[in-house]
Amino acid sequence: MKILLVAVNAKYIHSNPALYSLRAYAGTYAEQVELLELTINHYPDDILQEIFRRKPDVVAFSCYIWNLSMIERILGDLPKILPQTQIWMGGPEVSYDAPEFLEKHPQVCGVMVGEGEETFKELAAYYVDGVGSLADIAGLVRRADDRRIYVNAPRSPLDMNQIPFLYQDMKPFAHRIVYYESSRGCPFSCSYCLSSIDKRVRFRDPKLVVKELQYLMDQGVPQVKFVDRTFNCSHTHALTIWRYLKEHDNGTTNFHFEIAADLLNEEELSLLNSLRPGLVQLEIGVQSTNPETIREIDRVMDFEQLTSVVRRVQQGHNIHQHLDLIVGLPKENYESFCRSFDDVYRLHPDQLQLGFLKVLKGSKMHRKAEEYELCYHTEPVYEVFCTRWISYEEVLRLKAVEEMVEVYYNSGQFMNAVICLEKEFSTPFAMFAYLADYYEAHDLNGKNHSRQARFEILLDAISQVAKERELYRELLTLDVYLREKSKSRPAWARNDAVDEQSMKETILRFYKKEEQERRFLPGYESYSAKQMMHMTHLERFSYDVLGDKSRGEHCLLFDYRRRDPLNGNAAVTELSYQDME
Repeated sequence: MKILLVAVNAKYIHSNPALYSLRAYAGTYAEQVELLELTINHYPDDILQEIFRRKPDVVAFSCYIWNLSMIERILGDLPKILPQTQIWMGGPEVSYDAPEFLEKHPQVCGVMVGEGEETFKELAAYYVDGVGSLADIAGLVRRADDRRIYVNAPRSPLDMNQIPFLYQDMKPFAHRIVYYESSRGCPFSCSYCLSSIDKRVRFRDPKLVVKELQYLMDQGVPQVKFVDRTFNCSHTHALTIWRYLKEHDNGTTNFHFEIAADLLNEEELSLLNSLRPGLVQLEIGVQSTNPETIREIDRVMDFEQLTSVVRRVQQGHNIHQHLDLIVGLPKENYESFCRSFDDVYRLHPDQLQLGFLKVLKGSKMHRKAEEYELCYHTEPVYEVFCTRWISYEEVLRLKAVEEMVEVYYNSGQFMNAVICLEKEFSTPFAMFAYLADYYEAHDLNGKNHSRQARFEILLDAISQVAKERELYRELLTLDVYLREKSKSRPAWARNDAVDEQSMKETILRFYKKEEQERRFLPGYESYSAKQMMHMTHLERFSYDVLGDKSRGEHCLLFDYRRRDPLNGNAAVTELSYQDME
């Protein structure tokens, strides 16, 4: 007997912890369980072929909004090539309308609804050893021999401590994100989210958690992403884990947490400020700063407190902060969203994510869709087109702004130029809207631009609104060399006022002097002048690009062996002309 669990992930770098959890919980039946992880970038025929090669007796699919359409495309053909294989489904995208799903797909035997570990274990026992009957397994919606659909009794929530550790073998997770779950459920009731359905928050014993995290650190895992919906809803739980990570930090592993920032207390903030730069990153869902919207979506959020916390965390310059907004929420029109954007942008998070409302089946938002006049995609991912408060045209404009935020802010590659550019506009949103309009006017959308092309585009866009073009040229030059030593110097980065031959001679003299005196490049003691020239970069500037942007001749030395752990920028040393001689 072979049971095949299939995941169709959004990207190769992702993994599906649900499959590993089901197999681990299956106990003695785990030997009959095989896993298959593919991506939505595979062709349907590729997925069918991979399943066929494994010849499963039972196949079960893990269904989410990003993969259901792909899975449905292969369901019609799967029985043609494996007519005896029993087909089952599970996951949030089929749990809330399971009877309707089975009516639509007569080839499917049933759906494992909600939390699946115990349900799957009993299902495996039924198929492998003939234990019990399908009618006795809680948590199933099933098709009986008479073809009628039956809804079994619901499954009681699991004790988190009874779930085995998923990661016994790390080979399948090389170059992939490792997900970890220390709690299930959420204490909040946000109307757009399925996590609010499970109001009982269950925690895994911190003693188990830290033991398992230590294993991951010992394996040299680069990043562990916690999937807890609100990691810090228990102060004791969060403090115990964060303290352990601080005390046992291996110097390389990064841990990602989704938190409610306004819940952080002084003890937690002090601890977070003391962590190694890059040890922790925080994802903070703001969603909106409109009080009416926050009330309408049943969200609890004190933006004033959140602002204070975000700025406090920033003071440590050691934690990457990712803040989220959602377009299409009730009571939020275009102008209101612009204000929310400006409120959050002015906090200057490391990343500002603009998401678009997904009207998820089973959520309160789905139930109130008619009241809110929500118009959204019929098929997954159910993304909003328009609402009573915002038009489709406005949503499209916000999508264009989102693209500009992704390219010119979230990438971190243009930060100095963009921060300076803000002063040319009345609001931060107006700046990104201008860039979106520029792309539209110059037919630049939908094209695969190189990094250097993005710099050229931005410089030209800036030149149409800013007087000090030379300043922005230098700020963009700074941004270029902060990330990497460019193999070929961008044409726009040339300074016509500088004698290039003379500058080359000055640079050569500096590195030869550095080879003798070792003043500015610690850690390069074993390298020659020529080697240091290849490994670092020296650039002349006519403006104080790191300070008040005033005019002032100086040079910056970029050290690519020493980088900021949060943004990856090279360490920079400012040199006077006396240092160069």
